[in-house]
Amino acid sequence: MTRDYQHNYSELKPSLYSTEKRHRKAETIVRVCRDYAGDIGALHALDVGSSNGIIDDYLANFFGAVTGVDIDAPAMAHARETFDKANLRFLAGDAMSLDFGDDTFDAAVCTQIYEHVPDAATMFGEIFRVLKPGGFCYFAGNNRLMFMEPHYKLPFLSVVPRPLAHRYMRLAGKGEFYHEKHFTHWTLRRMCSDFDIIDYSTRVIAEPEKYAVEYMLPPGSVKWRLAHSVARVASWAAPMIWILRKPAA
Repeated sequence: MTRDYQHNYSELKPSLYSTEKRHRKAETIVRVCRDYAGDIGALHALDVGSSNGIIDDYLANFFGAVTGVDIDAPAMAHARETFDKANLRFLAGDAMSLDFGDDTFDAAVCTQIYEHVPDAATMFGEIFRVLKPGGFCYFAGNNRLMFMEPHYKLPFLSVVPRPLAHRYMRLAGKGEFYHEKHFTHWTLRRMCSDFDIIDYSTRVIAEPEKYAVEYMLPPGSVKWRLAHSVARVASWAAPMIWILRKPAA
């Protein structure tokens, strides 16, 4: 996987600057973390792949401190210029080689990032390393077994073999190369085997209002009923929302 596009990814994806969308995602993070950990007001959280800082600025209203890290230099510049809170900082950095000591953070956030890095297993290992014993990571990611690929809106793009995916991209006029690399539920579980995994996926789908996702899954709608049914009988086919807990020493 080439990484050139990651260094200015935010400039290629204007939707990342939608404050409303980013705040919605941040509110779900807050609600899941509070449901799991209770009071998060004293926790120092690391956001791996923080992009332009909109989510981190929101999280800083609830966590004791937030550090955002991203390899995207323009996004980091925007974050530093736009958001100024005493408990918030932004650092340029690589998710696969975090510039922090062992056992540094109480919590971490890694949402819709794993498919963009060349080696997701290395990234999860770095998150594990920098978390304190008993600390946790909010992880959200798409499942390879999905109908519509979210970045390019092409059916089954994430499922077909990669050489065919590159051709599919070119034929559809979406680009020359399919950079993103999604994994199945089972593969991600193996990658995260050092953690205790608390699966929130079915809970979030079952109670969309509780976890602030009713804008995607209106309770009682056909879309919600279908998602709820799939999550109950085939949780391996649902998107992942997990709490990854580093075992206590």
